[in-house]
Amino acid sequence: MAMEGGCACGAVRYRIDVDPIFVNNCHCGLCQRQSGAASAVNAFVEVEHLHLLSGTLSEHEVPTGSGKAQAIVRCAACGTAVWSHYPRLGRLGAAIRVGTLDDRAAIRPDAAIFVADRMGWTGLPDGVPVFETSYKPADILPPDRLGRLMALVARAEQQG
Repeated sequence: MAMEGGCACGAVRYRIDVDPIFVNNCHCGLCQRQSGAASAVNAFVEVEHLHLLSGTLSEHEVPTGSGKAQAIVRCAACGTAVWSHYPRLGRLGAAIRVGTLDDRAAIRPDAAIFVADRMGWTGLPDGVPVFETSYKPADILPPDRLGRLMALVARAEQQG
């Protein structure tokens, strides 16, 4: 599956040429603060399947729940966050901000996570597993996507 997306001003355009490994709808307090929204929806892909088509990017480091930093990658012109690199996967994985995809409705979360922190007025989608904190990927991902995730984690661990 190929999907394209971009920033608010149109300067940054990107393409992903693979289905996401997993998609999280995260309600944690850090995602709320960092996104300015009730939750953040991220589609994780191997970075070799993410292609910058145009625009200039900037990066900003912010903390994650583990205390390690994630790099939020933004359009240098308008500041829209387009993806992040999280500590566990390093630069080998990218968490695409689903809201920046042209066809946002084509992506459905695999899980709603950290719902213990969600705002009380926020609804949860039917049919999506809900977790108070996080989950074990093996519990919800199909074997092919779990295999991709495990291979990516192994590569990231090898890089240190």
